[in-house]
Amino acid sequence: MPRRPGLSARLKLTLSYAGFLLIAGALLMAVVWVYLLRYVPDNSRGLLGIAPNRYLLVRMFAPAAALAMVCLLGFGLVGGWILAGRMLAPLTRIRDAARLAENGSLSHRIRMKGRQDEFRELSDAFDAMLEQLKSHVAEQQRFAANASHELRTPLAISRALLDVARKDPTLDRGEVIERLHVVNGRAIDLTEALLLLSRGGRGDFTREDVDLSLVAEEAAEALLPLAERRRIALDVTGVAARVGGSAELLLRMTANLVQNAIVHNRPADGRVTVYTGEYGDMSVLRVENTGRPLSPDLVPTLTEPFRRGAERVRGDEHAGVGLGLAIVHSIVRAHGGTLELLPRPEGGLVVTVRLPSAR
Repeated sequence: MPRRPGLSARLKLTLSYAGFLLIAGALLMAVVWVYLLRYVPDNSRGLLGIAPNRYLLVRMFAPAAALAMVCLLGFGLVGGWILAGRMLAPLTRIRDAARLAENGSLSHRIRMKGRQDEFRELSDAFDAMLEQLKSHVAEQQRFAANASHELRTPLAISRALLDVARKDPTLDRGEVIERLHVVNGRAIDLTEALLLLSRGGRGDFTREDVDLSLVAEEAAEALLPLAERRRIALDVTGVAARVGGSAELLLRMTANLVQNAIVHNRPADGRVTVYTGEYGDMSVLRVENTGRPLSPDLVPTLTEPFRRGAERVRGDEHAGVGLGLAIVHSIVRAHGGTLELLPRPEGGLVVTVRLPSAR
């Protein structure tokens, strides 16, 4: 938005310095007048007398005072201009860095040296902001590249199936339609997951009072058939844990955690335990499952989008899109909480979600 040109901050500070200096000088002159000249007798008719009088002192004092005020004004303008320039020099560096960032360069850092003051704090905050922006941009670029790759796969498969069906009239059309249905369903699931990940990260949802214990029971009830088919014991324990947030997003978060705990489990006789409770001003949801031992280096990367570690590969049934824990992390962050993943020594994973309590 274009704006009318105005005085620079340096000129404003210079005029302020000079103005304050003139006011101080005027006050000093007033003090001299009040406390010195008022006690001198007024003998304006005795101009040739030797004794001092007010008339002579005023005649001598006024030009000297005017000259002093002119010198103060000049000194204030010159000194104020120099001091303002030195004081505002850090802002110039910050402005230059901001312009570089505006042009797309996020690698530049101010790194202002010297003792801590307001300008150093602003410089450090600006450097931290640039670092965070650079990290977010890199994450978004990586996410966009991964999303494009993941969406291209089902589309390429669909195109290949259609080409084969068009060139081979003897091919069983029912089989082709069924395979297209599966591939398109996977593409739809991926698109919905991407939309949910974007929505959860924005945090622009309506907040309401939600009980995590009821959410956990609902998610476990919906996923119980899957657990029974895989012969996984699914237990929900704990007490009420109330949080303020989106019931829909919190249900998706819990369902993702429980589903991951079921499908990334032992082939049979595994166990999944879901616990809810409150500790101080935090409500806790913990999902623990048995399974293969996980590498400590792998666990911190599981919340990255499209991350599929070797230890987390599962069968064709319920094959995921690699966004389950990324969506969980996004929803937890949007609700002002924390997500902790710890591998169990005997195998499996413990996922702990801590959210601010509604109390």
